[in-house]
Order: sequence, then C-alpha cells, then structure tokens
Amino acid sequence: MKAVVIPRPLPAADPGAFADADLPNPQAGPHDLIVAVEAVSVNPVDCKQRLVKSKVEGAPRVLGYDSAGVVESVGAAVSLFKPGDRVYYAGDVGRPGSNAQLHAVYERIVGHMPKTLDFAAAAALPLTAITAWEGLFDRLKVGAPPDVRRRKSILVVGGAGGVGSMAIQLAAKVAGLEVIASATRAESAQWCRELGADDVVSHAGDLAAALRATGRRHVDYVFLTNDAERHFAACAQVLAPLGGIVSIIRANAPVDVSPLMGKSCSVSWEFMFTRPSNATPDMIEQHHLLNQVAQLIDKGVLRATQTTVLTPINAANLRAAHMQVEAGRSIGKAVLHGWG
Repeated sequence: MKAVVIPRPLPAADPGAFADADLPNPQAGPHDLIVAVEAVSVNPVDCKQRLVKSKVEGAPRVLGYDSAGVVESVGAAVSLFKPGDRVYYAGDVGRPGSNAQLHAVYERIVGHMPKTLDFAAAAALPLTAITAWEGLFDRLKVGAPPDVRRRKSILVVGGAGGVGSMAIQLAAKVAGLEVIASATRAESAQWCRELGADDVVSHAGDLAAALRATGRRHVDYVFLTNDAERHFAACAQVLAPLGGIVSIIRANAPVDVSPLMGKSCSVSWEFMFTRPSNATPDMIEQHHLLNQVAQLIDKGVLRATQTTVLTPINAANLRAAHMQVEAGRSIGKAVLHGWG
C-alpha cells in the first residue's frame, strides 16, 4: 500500500521530513477495522509526534490521526461495523497512523461518518470534535440543556483553531452557553463569530482587560487551547466562583492555581487519546460521541471546519500542511484528500 512516512525526526521545513513509501498492508486484530483511507487532516499533535526523538532513529514511522474512509474488512470480533461502511475517527497515538491507504483501527473509537459530508470535510472533524466534546461535557461537566435560571458563559481561548472551532459550536449550539472567543486577527475573529461566538476579544495583550472591555468581569468556564503558561493567570482571574478551566495544552512551566482555591474552581486537562491509549472501560464513548456529532452535522446544527484541502495525500502535501499548522496562524483545519 502507499503511505507517507517520517524517516527520522526533522523540522517540517526540511525536505527530508517526509517520504512516500510502499508498506505491507496492515492485519486486523479481533476488534479492528481495516479502513481504506480517503482523507486525513493534520493537527498539532501530528507535528509534536513527528519530533519525538525517543523513537528509533532510522525506523520510518507513519503518523496521522484524523481519518475518513470506507471499511474494507473487519476483525473476527467486530460488532459495530461492516465492510462498506463510511467511517471517521481520530485513532490512537500508540498505533501506526492513518497517513496510509489502509489503516487498522479499534472499532470502539470509530464513528459512522456524517451522511451530508464528503470525505475531506469529515476528516477535519474527529480529533477536534472529541477533544471539544470531552472538554466541555466530561471535564467541565457543562450541562445540556443549559441551566434555565441563568445563561452561563464560556471563554474559548484560541477560538479560530481546530479545537476552538468545535468548542465554540458545541458550547453555543448544543450547550446553549454564551460564548466569548479570543482571536488576534480580523479574519480569525470573523470565523469565530460565524461559528456562533457572541463576542470576540484579543488575547494578544491583557486578556482579562479585554474581557472587561466587553462589560463582563467573569465567565463560568474557560476552554484553554493556546499557550497555557501565558494565559493561565488571566483565565484564573476572570473565572467566576464555582467555575472551571479545562486546558488541552501542556504547561511546560509551573502555573499558579492557588487563586482558584478561594473560588472553589476546578482545573482539568483534556487529552483525547487517554481513552484509547489506556483502553479505559468507557472507551466506546468516543464511538457514541462521534455518532452524535455526525447526527448534529446532518441536522445542520454543527458545520465542518476544513479551510484548506490539499490533493493528493503525499509527502510534499503533508509537509506543507505541517508547516501551515506549525506557523500557529491556522484558521480551521488543513485536510489532505485522495491518493492520486
């Protein structure tokens, strides 16, 4: 099968960072699907995994987590899918990735693809949808429908990125929250408003002051997708008593959580690979939530977030997509479609 590999950890700007290759077809375990991959998308985790130096130098690796395609065959114990099903999923960081024509993936983390989307649009969704859903509903315990006594509010820091784009939509259109997103460019702010943000503030300077300038002193929740060390203090400052912060960004330096104690606020981390990587008993929840997201897409409640589509899936286009993501100024998602 065709695949794109990384021969060794290299910067995306290096012409040797990716290579086209022919690899053996994967074999299905009892609960695996073998998916004929039609489209993939690139996330920051792809870029981080490309640079992991603990992997054996010189052993080519296949990256890729977001994928949409067609089930080609199934393992002996599979019960949720059959050959011919159109599926989408975010995979498992501990297994070979989806930047290949055929991909083995555990059935319980796979969803039925939205009927109204093509493969490229569907491939933009899984990782960001799972992260945003788990962050809002599992970590922050946001209720849906909303508390009828008062419309609660959420600040989404980094609203124009992949996860932010889904967090805005789920918070506004499913949970019924008032959504304030942060962005630093006019086009990013417009994107956030189109997705359902009630207001947009800049996180380029004093984030707390920017929020106060809108007439708001506090928010009930914060979804942090951008630069945890830089923004955590401001997020703690604007968080209302009994509120919660969820971060998808690793803090590379200590952050001071003590200001939250007097307000009885919570701090949570969201890592969407936790369930598949640890084979948690509730791993099938990712299957269920992807199916729910697909239904919301098909009903027109949510929309896909692809903004760049490159064809075909090959080393040159993956390198270009990684460089775009690493530039840190992406709006929505970069997708690759087809094998040429």
